[in-house]
Amino acid sequence: MRIQQLRDLLEYMANCRLDMAQLYGRLNNQADSARVKLMLEYLESHQKHVAEKLRDYIDEAPQRILDTWYKDFVFEDFTKRCQDIMLPANIDEDEVLNLHLELENLLIGLLEKTEHSTTAEDARSALADLIRVEKTQQQRLVHSTIRMEDI
Repeated sequence: MRIQQLRDLLEYMANCRLDMAQLYGRLNNQADSARVKLMLEYLESHQKHVAEKLRDYIDEAPQRILDTWYKDFVFEDFTKRCQDIMLPANIDEDEVLNLHLELENLLIGLLEKTEHSTTAEDARSALADLIRVEKTQQQRLVHSTIRMEDI
């Protein structure tokens, strides 16, 4: 994926979240464990919600930030990565969480890489805020998963 403007990056991130939601839906259909199914349903729903919020941000963000340009910024084919993931039906909650964190860390890494290469201060600040939100949500998910184990 070639990214030229910050708008492109945010659209790409929203699409990646939808790719993750599709992955979790597919894995949910294959999973045996009721707890894993519950976790995958939550992750699927959460990814759709995050994609929607990213699109809302794109609609509301100042044009000068969204129009920030990048030169030759390339990222892997995340859609293909999600489509290629195959897991056994007997997957457990820890494996699901590890998969999710791996995928999410790739996306956070892309945001961090973009932030470091951004010279416009307002765009850099917007990216830093987005990274902070992503990391906070990731921490909450881990805490929620730990609490789920106690049930």
